Amino acid sequence: MNDTTTRLWQRLRAWELPERDWFNLIWFQLTWFICVIGRTPEIVIGMAMIALHLVLVSRPRQELRALAGIAIVGVAIDGVLTAVGIFNFNDALWLPPWLIILWLAFAATLSRCLRTFASRPWLAAVVGGVGVPFNYGIGERLGAVVFPQPLWITAAVLIVIWTCLFPILFRLDHRLRS
Repeated sequence: MNDTTTRLWQRLRAWELPERDWFNLIWFQLTWFICVIGRTPEIVIGMAMIALHLVLVSRPRQELRALAGIAIVGVAIDGVLTAVGIFNFNDALWLPPWLIILWLAFAATLSRCLRTFASRPWLAAVVGGVGVPFNYGIGERLGAVVFPQPLWITAAVLIVIWTCLFPILFRLDHRLRS
């Protein structure tokens, strides 16, 4: 990189944009739409969104470690749900690459715009049990995932998993970052 580019990135880092809730929320929503609507054809843009996040944070290695830890858990859970027939991703043999990017992006929200739930596990359980299955439902409506089982079975499984998982992810994120 030349000096001008280096100074530009240093200035952007100094603003600490990823740490600002409004920026993190907008960044995540853009990444979500890129991954869910664009899916595989837009994977390069999704990867660029993750790279942008890592370039803007003050400690990119520690950040990547935390994001990867959360993403591994999420990908494993979605992988199991796919293997048992709760999910079907039409454009992938198992899990599509855009889903991994989406998990990395989601991990970046836990210690930022979603951090208010970290100290409120019961609220995290309720929000996780309602909000996350709702997001999967939107993804299904947009054609990113198919629910092969009756909707009530898929909803029940997702509600149970995310009621338990969301509070756990905050604890895991805290451990990965400390």
